[in-house]
Amino acid sequence: MKLLFYGINFAPELTGIGKYTGEMAQWLAAAGHEVRVITAPPYYPAWKVGAGHSATHYRTEWWHGVQVMRTPLWVPHQPGGIKRLLHLASFALSSLPVLCAQWRWKPDVVWVVEPPLMCAPAAVAFASLRGARSWLHIQDYEVDAAFDLGLIKGHTLRRWVQRAERWLMRRFDRVSTISGRMVDRALTKGVPAERVVHFPNWVDISGITPLTKPSAYRIELGLASDAVVALYSGNMGNKQGLDILADVARLLQDEPRIQFVLGGNGSGRADLQARCAGLSNVRFLDLQPMERLSDWLGLADVHLLPQRADAADLVMPSKLTGMMASGRAVLATALPDTELCRVVAQDAACGLVVPPENATAMADALRALAADPARRAELGANGRRHAEAEMSQDKILRRFEARLLELVQGDSRVKWGVT
Repeated sequence: MKLLFYGINFAPELTGIGKYTGEMAQWLAAAGHEVRVITAPPYYPAWKVGAGHSATHYRTEWWHGVQVMRTPLWVPHQPGGIKRLLHLASFALSSLPVLCAQWRWKPDVVWVVEPPLMCAPAAVAFASLRGARSWLHIQDYEVDAAFDLGLIKGHTLRRWVQRAERWLMRRFDRVSTISGRMVDRALTKGVPAERVVHFPNWVDISGITPLTKPSAYRIELGLASDAVVALYSGNMGNKQGLDILADVARLLQDEPRIQFVLGGNGSGRADLQARCAGLSNVRFLDLQPMERLSDWLGLADVHLLPQRADAADLVMPSKLTGMMASGRAVLATALPDTELCRVVAQDAACGLVVPPENATAMADALRALAADPARRAELGANGRRHAEAEMSQDKILRRFEARLLELVQGDSRVKWGVT
């Protein structure tokens, strides 16, 4: 198949959409498919274009057998509502000539990821005019999230934007998303059930494995051998609700055995660092290299997974897959009826869940886990088993490949296993 992927984030970004789209493209190219990607230079989550890349020039490169076409865009240092929209619009506009240039190549499938939804109109129009199949993959419901999180305001504007979103989603041959609740939301937006696909995130279970000896990061950070490390790793932005981590660390500052390591970049990092000022039990690091990912995640005795209450079921934290694969316990914040709560507390039984934005409850739960190594080991082992059974990269991408072939060939005999 000829597969054209279209989205603002791609490898070598280490978190979120860029990471997953890069792994997917690499896997499909290795499976013998022709893969091209229209994307931007890497900038996320630091909101700064990476070294060796340009925000103002077009560039084509080859990466693991994938042709990657990078287009200019504007990257704000502090993204807000209007700035974020202008940022996304700059990519949508600059990438149009590159999309049109694929006319002679004639892809079989045009696959576009949300966010940004701004790329979807051009993608579905190009696919329709060129006789290709169109696929929209939703990692975040960015329209709902933007209004629910207060990034964009206005009841009338919300009605008009959501109406346009529903109309657009129904134009695609397939609409996929990463969790059961997010599948349900696609159905409520009017996408026919036969077009909706559950396409969950995955993890490289051979690349991330439980450590059999202490992480090298313990020595590098000067952590005591008996320290209980509470680790947050990933994007530091608006959806994560990271303020609670500063509050929890302050509540536990008189328990020096519990040490917080907060690793990541993003628009919310400076504020979080300011809130943690003066706390001797907190260390900040940047995102760590991919080749050290297993050792990095294995530093945790407890993985911290905060999420704002108003982001429930609009997103499914992608970092959860790596947490489970590392074989370490998880402490999440989520409402009882959300999918994140169900996965952590029931399906995987890999951790504890407390109410969002309740620092006291989170501190109490972390204190209890710190005092019970046997419980931590049990939860971590449960998570690892769930990752091996349900989140294997190879299993999930083989099912995705089968669904792509079904879409291109129109072969109804190929069935998609919804997991």
